[in-house]
Amino acid sequence: MNRKWIAMTLAGAMIASMAPAFTAYADDTRTVAMICDSSISDGGWGMACYNAMIDAAERCGWETMYSDSIAQSAYYDTIVSYCDLDVDMIYAPGNQYTDAVLQAAEEYPDIAFALLNGNEATPEKAANGNVSSLLPDATQIGWIAGALAGLMTESGTIAFIGGMELDTTLAKYDGYGKAAAYVAEANGKSVTLLDPVYSGDFSASDKGIEFAKAMIDQGADVFFGDASAVDSGARQAIDEANEANGAIKIYDIAQPTDLLGQNPCVIGSQVTDNAGLIELSMKAVEEGTFGGETLFGTLQNGVLSAGEVNTEIVPEDVQTAYAGYIEEMKAGTFMQ
Repeated sequence: MNRKWIAMTLAGAMIASMAPAFTAYADDTRTVAMICDSSISDGGWGMACYNAMIDAAERCGWETMYSDSIAQSAYYDTIVSYCDLDVDMIYAPGNQYTDAVLQAAEEYPDIAFALLNGNEATPEKAANGNVSSLLPDATQIGWIAGALAGLMTESGTIAFIGGMELDTTLAKYDGYGKAAAYVAEANGKSVTLLDPVYSGDFSASDKGIEFAKAMIDQGADVFFGDASAVDSGARQAIDEANEANGAIKIYDIAQPTDLLGQNPCVIGSQVTDNAGLIELSMKAVEEGTFGGETLFGTLQNGVLSAGEVNTEIVPEDVQTAYAGYIEEMKAGTFMQ
């Protein structure tokens, strides 16, 4: 396929929100295309996943394309639009894209499909063996946030906000609650984790504001989320509540990048090096070995980590204790 172009539009009646953004290509340059139902400028999941693709592409010398803020009904059509452009790899950052990915992968056997947070069993379902799941350990992600929440909560009530009720989101919620309860008990406290709430839309920041206000009214003083722009809305509501109270007493733990400093309420972050997983996928494409497997990301292999903590809010003894719990997680002795 000749890729010497500066810009072009999708064929057919593709709506504007589905139009790809991309740049000039050389004939021998490989290309990865990302589809995303949230915005790449959402300050959360969408932005982190987009930046991960950009970082991996720069390391491997690939070019990039993307469509963001697409509706669930448009997943398949958007993927196919890129397949028709003969890209080398489709990057879909979320388990919610599984059905669309498997359908397109069957119809386009020569294209690689990398599904971030894809189920471990998904690659086996691909008829042509051209799908890989990139799977950060969701339970460990929950642990990283939960340990800090258990140390920092004063009210004994913590909260979780989700975008969709995905398997990975449920695992994060479960790990978050169990780690917070374990750490709190070890430090002479008890924790209640409120029932999770789901926005159903990763772009609905207004839902984050609504959810956070309701959970603050229920006594929640530490938040963790898996909802992209919805999380940004929650942080806005938390900041407003803290400002009204004249002190930062309600906290947020961000993910999947280090967002310390983005909002006054952020006390720490769970960090996922999705770029490392994407880079492994790109190298597999180059070597002709892509597909049929799940690439795991853990604390042990460095894909997962804890970001910097807010030293102005988090006491020094808590910082030390938190670092110790992270080391226990790496060693496999946490909650043992």
